[in-house]
Amino acid sequence: MTRTIHIIGAGLAGLSAALALSARGERVIVHEATAFAGGRCRSYRDAALGMTIDNGNHLLLSGNHAALAYLRSIGAERRLVGPPRAEFAFVDLASRQRWTLRFNDGRLPLWIFDRGKRVPGTRALDYLALAPLLRPHSGKSIGEVIACDGTLYRRLVEPLLLAALNIDPPHGSARLASAVIRETLGAGGRACRPLIARDGLGSTMIEPALAALESRGAAIHLEHQLRALRFGSERVEALDFGSGTVALGAADGVILAVPPYAAAALVESLSVPTEFRAIVNAHFAIDAPAAQPPILGVLNGVVQWIFAFPGRVSVTISAGDRYLDTARDILAKTIWNEVAAATGLPDVLPPWQIVRERRATFAATPAQDAKRPAAATRWRNLALAGDWTDTGLPATIESAIRSGDRAAALIARQTAGQS
Repeated sequence: MTRTIHIIGAGLAGLSAALALSARGERVIVHEATAFAGGRCRSYRDAALGMTIDNGNHLLLSGNHAALAYLRSIGAERRLVGPPRAEFAFVDLASRQRWTLRFNDGRLPLWIFDRGKRVPGTRALDYLALAPLLRPHSGKSIGEVIACDGTLYRRLVEPLLLAALNIDPPHGSARLASAVIRETLGAGGRACRPLIARDGLGSTMIEPALAALESRGAAIHLEHQLRALRFGSERVEALDFGSGTVALGAADGVILAVPPYAAAALVESLSVPTEFRAIVNAHFAIDAPAAQPPILGVLNGVVQWIFAFPGRVSVTISAGDRYLDTARDILAKTIWNEVAAATGLPDVLPPWQIVRERRATFAATPAQDAKRPAAATRWRNLALAGDWTDTGLPATIESAIRSGDRAAALIARQTAGQS
């Protein structure tokens, strides 16, 4: 019996599920409510800048195995760029001090014994304070597990966890912080090399995926919003798109890869995170200095990370809720003043764009983390995907892709016996 797997949502979770299932020879249809694929990981032509920019700046690491496997599967792994080794440049706007962290490849952290490679102002013994974060702590906050103060915290732990969890670290989930530490610092420099999509997220992660799906016969329906799931006692029986209803055969499956609030509206009594945190991104049409590293961490400023792209300098501010109501021109000038100080670029404000995502990620607190559902549901032909599901990681690209892979494997097993 020929079966069809319907994937609701064309973000990274939905696309990764579609790629995994189409690679198995499954018939796949992707339904996306908006006019574009990619979700929060997309590029678009910005009229104010006269160039294509990313909706947000996303950093991958060489240890993000699911994300790199996704890119290999669509022939786009070489579109990521970064230093040949695990290096992170920082500047402190208060002290004007600059340094570069350089991790050795192996798991044994030899770099902490080298004054020229570790965080300035720290001693090797200081790093023992991170040991408690190597163990998962369900239900506890980071502030309950480690002391959130001191030079090591301010210059390494805070920027790392703020970027990964998108929340002020003391309030973040220690379980999620543990996963981040174990898969990055705890795994050694081979897992920590920073990678960015130099030519944009769309051309790196989305367009090649859509091309691969098309070559495998998968269908992508944009502007096709699911209005309701029609449930039977044990399975989803139909998909209601408002303009028409799709009846599901006995072997058909559904992967719901939409934001948590959308999933909760479609599946009654579904437990999902209900609190969110914002991310603010700023883009400036200007060339970075030739010596500028692709990624620069910034301390003691509004700006947290500066990214250098061809013809563009971009900035990310995690946990950016306090800047959601700031006037755009004031925010742009504030950010640019810090970028100029950090990079040596002129302080004259170049053409700019501010992108504010109010619900960029779920709030990575212990309470919200506990609300994340598993991929499996009580309906045998329905699985969930998204970085808000319980992947064990915070809401990152890696988490989204792992969720899609997991949902694809689950739905393939659940529906295979019905075909």
